[in-house]
Amino acid sequence: MIGVGVFATLLVIGFVAFLLNRERILKYAVAKVIQKVDNKYPAQLQIGDAQFTDFNTVLVTNIALLPDGQPKLLQIDTVEATVSFRSLFLGRMVFKQFDMANGVITAFKKDSTDNFSFLYRKQASNEPVDTTAKRSNYGTLLNRLIETAFENVPDGVNFRNLGVVFSSDGRVINMQLPTMIMEDGEIAARMTITTDSVTNTMYVKGLIDPDEYLLSAKMYGDDQSRTIEVPYIQQKFGATMRFDTLSLSITDKVFKNNQLTIRGESSAHGLVLNHPKIADENVTVQNGALKYKITLGDHYYALEPESEVRINKAVFYPELTYETRPNRKIGIRINSPEIPANDLFASMPPGLFDTFQGMKATGSFTYRLNFYVDMARVDSLKFESDLDATNFDITDFGQHDLRKLNTEFTHSVYENGKVVRTFAVGPSNPNFTPYNQIPDYLKYAIMTAEDPRFLTHKGFHDGAFRHSLITNIKENSFVRGGSTISMQLVKNAFLTRKKTITRKVEEALIVWILENERLTSKERMFEVYLNIIEWGPNVYGIKEAARFYFSKQPHQLTFEECLFLASIVPKPKQYRTYFNSYGELRAYPRYFFKLISGNMLKRGLISPSEHAGVSPYVNLSGRAGSFIIPKPDTTQVVDTMEMLAPIDLLDF
Repeated sequence: MIGVGVFATLLVIGFVAFLLNRERILKYAVAKVIQKVDNKYPAQLQIGDAQFTDFNTVLVTNIALLPDGQPKLLQIDTVEATVSFRSLFLGRMVFKQFDMANGVITAFKKDSTDNFSFLYRKQASNEPVDTTAKRSNYGTLLNRLIETAFENVPDGVNFRNLGVVFSSDGRVINMQLPTMIMEDGEIAARMTITTDSVTNTMYVKGLIDPDEYLLSAKMYGDDQSRTIEVPYIQQKFGATMRFDTLSLSITDKVFKNNQLTIRGESSAHGLVLNHPKIADENVTVQNGALKYKITLGDHYYALEPESEVRINKAVFYPELTYETRPNRKIGIRINSPEIPANDLFASMPPGLFDTFQGMKATGSFTYRLNFYVDMARVDSLKFESDLDATNFDITDFGQHDLRKLNTEFTHSVYENGKVVRTFAVGPSNPNFTPYNQIPDYLKYAIMTAEDPRFLTHKGFHDGAFRHSLITNIKENSFVRGGSTISMQLVKNAFLTRKKTITRKVEEALIVWILENERLTSKERMFEVYLNIIEWGPNVYGIKEAARFYFSKQPHQLTFEECLFLASIVPKPKQYRTYFNSYGELRAYPRYFFKLISGNMLKRGLISPSEHAGVSPYVNLSGRAGSFIIPKPDTTQVVDTMEMLAPIDLLDF
């Protein structure tokens, strides 16, 4: 009892002593904080006054953070906070609850100068630095930012009239935060963000748990705007993006062996995207979500296999890797679970894949993509793409009937997004040439040059596409295509000529359905192809081409004339440069004649005597001859092998 009494007495004495000296302890703690900032950062922390207003509530006024040699970063009028007594005794100021009023953060960046990066930039040490090594570990940087942010999260917050202004190379972001309340980890805020000419007023609700590195937030527009427009997209990329609701979260963080791994989720509702390279009109995704596992390390970035992308009802599992040292290496893998066909068609966003809007079918799809390239060994590039179906059968073609090739239909030719020519593809058109009236020489020459396996494959030639990728990567531009005749037909018959990202995917899916569902015979597909492709300026179809170049009917064409027509299919408007000032074929078409006729001989499509009799000369007796441009022949035969489509070389 005596011991308990003594202990209680000491507690009372200590408590009274603390009450009598708490102002002195508070000033000591403030001085320690100021000194700590001064030692850790190239900046000065200024605090005008700090005093207790009740038992454990401190009022701090006139707080400012001034980076050395740079404009003021932070100014806060008042902070009223509940302080941990233990932290005061340790010379620290740990806020449990605080009310912040009338503050502004003013950050700027111009070229390589700013007034904020000192907060997360690693301080210089006395150890010698290898200046020859250029290292870039964004994982370490991001981990430092995340830990700094989470370590300074208080238990409760009430922000009033907080502003953030960030200017970077002439552009300004202005955020006004009238209210923000955080209680027991729950966050509720209202803010207005102005970026250039875009102003968004939004609400934010979320949850934060600093101990578990957990953060989630949902943003949505106010009752007036209802949508949030993403800034800078128009100026930077010529695109617009807006959404009704956006959710973001971090659910886990691990930093090990200088690699940061972050798990989380994001989702968007009512997402609208517009960009001419993506689609001709607004693309709308009602529900999209991403579950991600991202790893950032020393010159290494990855979207790990556990990630998941959901677009409406369709689900895919992406895996991306990107290494920058010692060589650039890019890997892409995409796998999907079994997706019901109706779910896939219904998930295609309006504005994309318009051909499939309203289509219905039984069965299901699975998809697999494997792409990998080491930029130091481009020839070893890997590319595999497989779409498989189970019990697939179309029950309703929707807005666009893919069976139209089986009957006469109207075809429109597009250039620069505008219709320049419309004509019937069928017997009612006097320029239509049936398959049996097209010379075999022309059929075989075009198939040999463009797609030797056309009659046997199901629309795709993975080897040709792989070789195209290799050539395009080496040349750092699009110089070679890997399209089969089926793909060229679909591009001409079903799609516009606009080169958008998604058009190629739409083209591939149409080809897959045409070929795998056998909607149209190969003979009919080739017949339509030869009657609608471009052969020159405003020249479409084989009959117009035969007249334009040779004043003949298609069945009257010679072997050399058929070889010439096959040679101009990839670039029909450039036929004028195929001849010199004497009317003779230049090096490239002569080489084409030799290569294609040789391949036709190997396939048994022509006889040895027909091959031996090929002449490197054609006479443009039609109107085309008057448009020839006489120029010196500078074409090198060695270069022509790179100009030819790769398909004709893969089978030998």
